Amino acid sequence: MKMIIDGKKADSVSGETFDVLNPATGEVIESVPKGTPQDIKQAVDAAVKGQKLWVDIPVFKRAEILNRFLDIVDENKESLAQTLSAENGKPINEARAEIGNIRIGFSGFIEHAKHFYDRVIPPGTEAGQQHNLQIVVRQPVGIVACIIPFNFPCDLFDQKVAPALMMGNAAIVLPSSDNPLTLLRLSGMLVDAGVPDGAIQCLTAPGKVKAEIAKDKRIGLITLTGSTEVGIETAKTAAENLIPCALELGGNDAFIVLDDADLDLAATELIWGRMYNTGQVCCASKRFLVHNTVKDAFAEKVVAKIKQQKYGHPDREDTQIACLISEAAAIKVEEQVNITVEHGGKIVHGGKRNGAFYDPTVITDVPKTADVAIDMEIFGPVVPIIGFDTDEEAIEIANNSVYGLSSCVFSQDFKRAWNVASKMEAGGAVINGASFFRSFEMPFGGWKFSGIGTEGVMSTFEEMTQIKTVVLKNIVS
Repeated sequence: MKMIIDGKKADSVSGETFDVLNPATGEVIESVPKGTPQDIKQAVDAAVKGQKLWVDIPVFKRAEILNRFLDIVDENKESLAQTLSAENGKPINEARAEIGNIRIGFSGFIEHAKHFYDRVIPPGTEAGQQHNLQIVVRQPVGIVACIIPFNFPCDLFDQKVAPALMMGNAAIVLPSSDNPLTLLRLSGMLVDAGVPDGAIQCLTAPGKVKAEIAKDKRIGLITLTGSTEVGIETAKTAAENLIPCALELGGNDAFIVLDDADLDLAATELIWGRMYNTGQVCCASKRFLVHNTVKDAFAEKVVAKIKQQKYGHPDREDTQIACLISEAAAIKVEEQVNITVEHGGKIVHGGKRNGAFYDPTVITDVPKTADVAIDMEIFGPVVPIIGFDTDEEAIEIANNSVYGLSSCVFSQDFKRAWNVASKMEAGGAVINGASFFRSFEMPFGGWKFSGIGTEGVMSTFEEMTQIKTVVLKNIVS
């Protein structure tokens, strides 16, 4: 499979390639070009020209082109899902759901673009401005670099590429080297649908090469979803060229279970909120703060529900929990679990690794001073349970982290739950549901080291446009 540069399938100028592996089997699925800084420069050159063509296409015509893309996706949805599952290790039914989300996400941005109106400051609103009409318009930032992680490549393609294109920008897609195949296919489908050459491109390149795009002064915005470390480094480089960044980064979300919570509901939501995509979710609940009076009962319910899950290879129709993105990722989870045990935790279920597979694991008696209770983000199917005695202590533990992506609290007393949710230092708070909650409509983003800016139909257009005020001076007599 090749890159998409200037509307054409392209090899790297170096001629080098790298293999994309199936993490469940270790087999090579496909080889892709190993992009270089020169490839990125060529893509930006093409984007400058392509954006000028695309911005002149009216919004309703852009909508027609993107809707044509959605029809192409629908025609190929099963093969796309199979590609995504194979390269990602995502259970096939989760892969199908993510491909299904493409229409939901793109449609939201398409429809909102038709109603993203300019604003007017009427004459006389301010003293001395009685004769002047001020029209505040939104114009494209130009070229949007879309840096997309491995865990939900299609969902984040939707969140970044759809609004970029609907606002008249060119989009350069930079997928994870672990699993770029589905996004290469989707980018090609946008070309087939009629997006002009250069207005949509997709490059496969190692992480250090991707960072080169932040050095190009012609980039209008970098939208990145990934680790906090990568986000900070990208922002530092971008700052030298005053390139704005929208960053959705790491998280160590707190899942608080108060003493009056419905434990069955909380345990059910935990399966959804922690085991989905085998725990590889930025806004997954990762720290489980449970009132000491119900901690043991909760742990028993969680273990019982985990045992009911089908754990196996991602291509099986009944698999609910599969492998991680790579063996290296599973080894890291294994090391983090070992650290948590060293800090006082006790494994009551799981704790075993086999290649890229890591068993769903429950750890009890984790002290609030343990790394995992503060800033150690485990990107895998691990449930560390931390006890507390009061609501105030739970809030203190939850907020004692550099991260603040999302959060949640369970209680049958709505006022009590609201009080806890309102005090959580995070970009989202879910009451009686897992922190793994993200609709396409809502503004999604983190506080503190979890990011800058938000994504969603409600807010992304603000990130991907810039303001111009056109003044009609003395137009009113």
